[in-house]
Amino acid sequence: MEILKPHCSWIRSFSCIEGNELIPQIAKEFGMKTLVGAWLGSDAEKNRTERDALIKLAKEGFVDVAAVGNEVLYRKDLGEEELLEYISEVKAEIPDVPVGYVDAYYEFVQRPAIADACDVILCNCYPYWEGTAFEHSFDHMRHMYQLGIDAGRGKRVLITETGWPSQGGGLGGAVPSEINAMKYFINTQLWSAENNIETFWFSSFDEAWKVSTEGDVGAFWGIWDSKGRLKFQ
Repeated sequence: MEILKPHCSWIRSFSCIEGNELIPQIAKEFGMKTLVGAWLGSDAEKNRTERDALIKLAKEGFVDVAAVGNEVLYRKDLGEEELLEYISEVKAEIPDVPVGYVDAYYEFVQRPAIADACDVILCNCYPYWEGTAFEHSFDHMRHMYQLGIDAGRGKRVLITETGWPSQGGGLGGAVPSEINAMKYFINTQLWSAENNIETFWFSSFDEAWKVSTEGDVGAFWGIWDSKGRLKFQ
């Protein structure tokens, strides 16, 4: 958090249990705002534990925006009706905190009931994962965001994840490199600042464990490397 504070005003966390509940508490000590997520999956008992922990953190004042689940529709861990029930339960308990759900931008287009249930649209926008050539990536990301705006029909929309890997194997026309990652970061930050668009960069630090699910490219999405050294100077 000491590394991030000079550069960031918000912190996003993905779970509210197993030590992750400390992240928003520490962030508040540093004067930062928090987007706090309950990690939902196929385990109903664990989902209820996450839900209750998110509600508790929000009632204690540690949550500025609450995210009920992350990409569970994309992963097919839950059905739409199950997710809507969790969202409704959390909204009922913390009416003064904006509540949403995080997923790829197109899920809100394809599932209007989810967009309608959310106080805020929390959309992930990754031109890399759609194999977009770098020269078209920035325009593609802005189009993704606009689709989120359209789905929200006037609601607040946050880009909850975007980024570009600095190393690893390519995907279609999308090529990871340090220069591409730096250019994408600069373009995104300038655009979001000029247009007051709330944007979360994925990720803060390189994460070697993501190789198991995303291949070698998964380890190289950070602004800082795994040792906390800034990659672009």
